[in-house]
Amino acid sequence: MKIGHFLLLTAAIGSHAASAAEPTPNLPPADVVARVLRANPSVEAARGQVRVEEANKDRLEAGSYEWNLRFGAHQRKVAPSTGPDERYNEWNAQLERPLRLPGKASADAELGAIGVAIAETAQGDALHEASRALLKYWFVWLKESASAEQWADQFALLEKQSASIRRRQQLGDAARLDAVQAEAALAQAEAQLAQARARRNSAAEDLRRRFPGLPLDEPGKIAEPSAITGSESEWLDLIREHSHELGIARGAAQKAQLAAGRAGRERVPDPTVGVQMARERGGEEQILGAYIAITLPGGGRQAVASGALAEAGVATSREAAATQKISAEAAALYHSAIGTMTTWQATHSAAERLQQAADMTARAYQLGEGSLNDLLTARRLANEAQLAARLARLDALEQRYRLLLDAHQLWDLD
Repeated sequence: MKIGHFLLLTAAIGSHAASAAEPTPNLPPADVVARVLRANPSVEAARGQVRVEEANKDRLEAGSYEWNLRFGAHQRKVAPSTGPDERYNEWNAQLERPLRLPGKASADAELGAIGVAIAETAQGDALHEASRALLKYWFVWLKESASAEQWADQFALLEKQSASIRRRQQLGDAARLDAVQAEAALAQAEAQLAQARARRNSAAEDLRRRFPGLPLDEPGKIAEPSAITGSESEWLDLIREHSHELGIARGAAQKAQLAAGRAGRERVPDPTVGVQMARERGGEEQILGAYIAITLPGGGRQAVASGALAEAGVATSREAAATQKISAEAAALYHSAIGTMTTWQATHSAAERLQQAADMTARAYQLGEGSLNDLLTARRLANEAQLAARLARLDALEQRYRLLLDAHQLWDLD
């Protein structure tokens, strides 16, 4: 890794005080994540595919050049012009094997090796995709939990307010309409709380079933996301450098080029050499010989070579398309991480001001200088702003982690 990249990521990961104590706040422990991800079925399937390619590599290195034994028996009948017919039991045997021409064996070995390398990269890609999915569904659960917590706070506040208004009504200091409005607001908050808890429980169950063994403890305080440091080009270079998808496309292009070269060599057929033995006229004649068989190539071999060359061109274009796609996605992710930070700061500021306004409206109502409707409206706006701020904070944290994940600075399990 370049020194600039190292400094960039050191600053990105450890700039905040909370991050110094806990490098990945609001995430499950890294060792637990590693265990859960490696047990994921898609990762296990990719691991099995590596073994498949290793066996295929052995097959290519050995080749289909096997010994072939031919054996035949027959009876010869001779009818001379004089004397009785003569019968002889005869047999013949051949042992032959095709010979791989020079250059083909090394090409086959290279094809097998690159197949294993692509499978290993695909295994890393499966781990990375599983990591992305875990991060996504983890933050779905965190957001639903934050929503349920916010509505629980709002319900507790409105419940306390409703009880206070009922007491004031009993003392003749509040109108019946105020009590009805307070109870209606409390009932609405209770309904929202029930829905939020149902969504939280659903998200938790979804996460448990997708990633068994992942502990889902009660979420603690949401950490303040650190600012994204480093330029767009630096982050794009890091993400492209560690992209498994691009590695697979690049490996496929190399494999296609090797396959095209191998197909070109196949235009010259491999010869077959062998030895033969025969016993004729009941053993009167013993035959021992050697032979070579050479296939005369036709247009099919040239067509196969041309097709392989065309496939190499297709694979090269796909590599370019993968590079373009990953660059675009990485740039979008970088700007999304920057944008969510700005959004969170704005919503946090708005939530603080609306909370101040709600507190001031509550004091005015207690002093008889405002209406309950104004207070309920102020509390509703403050609650919406606080919920938006919580979710925006989680969005910023998620996008920051996603940027680190794609740059292989979070849960790097390769």
